[in-house]
Amino acid sequence: MNTASMQLAAPSGLMSLVLFVVAVGVLALLGGGFWMTSRVRYRESPRPRPEEQPKMPPGGPVREVRQNRESAEIPRISKGERPLTPYDLSNMDTRPSASQERPRWSKGSSGSFGGGGLGAH
Repeated sequence: MNTASMQLAAPSGLMSLVLFVVAVGVLALLGGGFWMTSRVRYRESPRPRPEEQPKMPPGGPVREVRQNRESAEIPRISKGERPLTPYDLSNMDTRPSASQERPRWSKGSSGSFGGGGLGAH
């Protein structure tokens, strides 16, 4: 063998060793991932049996109810009293609106500020 072929063979052998080490590392990562997944699955609660599955209500499937609702009026304060804070208001109940007609946007309007529509003209 001449020196030129010896110089080419040395890096090739080193490259083969590096590729083998990288391949072993990838296989170790894959095996570790499989091992971790099996440990996590073992600790999970078992899947529900068929008799434990949710059942349909006796009245049949629940349907969506569409209605417009109005919020309760905010209490007015007299002049000179301290302003109300959110903690003073507690839970504000809502009630069905007198008009059940759904609000519609103006023609050509996107319905939101900055939505990119032409707006009402």
